[in-house]
Amino acid sequence: MGVDPHLYPDLAAAGSLAAALERTAAELGVDLMVVPGDGGPLVSAGIASSVPDRKPLSVHIGAESRWFGVSGWSRGIELITGATPDSADVVRAGAAWGRGRSLQEMRAELSFLRSGKRAEAHERGPAAVVELQWRTMREQAAEEPDFTGFGELVEAAHAEPRTRQLYVFSSHWTLGFSSCTGYPFRGEVAIVPSHNGSPFRVKGHPLSDGVLGEAATAEEAVAMAVCHLPADLGPAVAGTA
Repeated sequence: MGVDPHLYPDLAAAGSLAAALERTAAELGVDLMVVPGDGGPLVSAGIASSVPDRKPLSVHIGAESRWFGVSGWSRGIELITGATPDSADVVRAGAAWGRGRSLQEMRAELSFLRSGKRAEAHERGPAAVVELQWRTMREQAAEEPDFTGFGELVEAAHAEPRTRQLYVFSSHWTLGFSSCTGYPFRGEVAIVPSHNGSPFRVKGHPLSDGVLGEAATAEEAVAMAVCHLPADLGPAVAGTA
């Protein structure tokens, strides 16, 4: 992908997105470190962070109209995102991200930025992320009243303390239980819900073919899944597999 000089005369003059951001930062008197992006130097770049758990703020450009998209990730969770036509806004966002400013502070300072409930929960800690995810999963199950097996499974797993302390996710209706809150998840065990008379099936991972056991009820399936969890496994922690 090339750079349209009519949309991005600053990038065309600088030779790369990174160089253009560095020029803008110098003009603003902002100190930041620009690193290579994952989409090529003309269209992507990253702005490094001094906060260990924050990855470089990813920056990329639009093809059909002028905009700079940004995305900030930490421990497998996207915390901040947004798009703006002004490269100065990107530099200011990168500087705030790199200094470890809170999401609320960043949004207050730069109106083009936004963050979701999961990102806000992440700032409160892994227990808050787990609680939010369970609430979301139970709401999803309630919206599928005809799929009774899925709803029964979600409620049974939520009622069991050892699965409730893990991060729950679903893949093709199979419930997975992760010991970390970020993606990619560290799946510890999974349960396939009953459907059209089929039994509940316990697996090692949502995508694995092997079945560890079958059960007639959701409660029995959850109890079986708990038996396959490591004995010393505690609550889900922040991070990824």
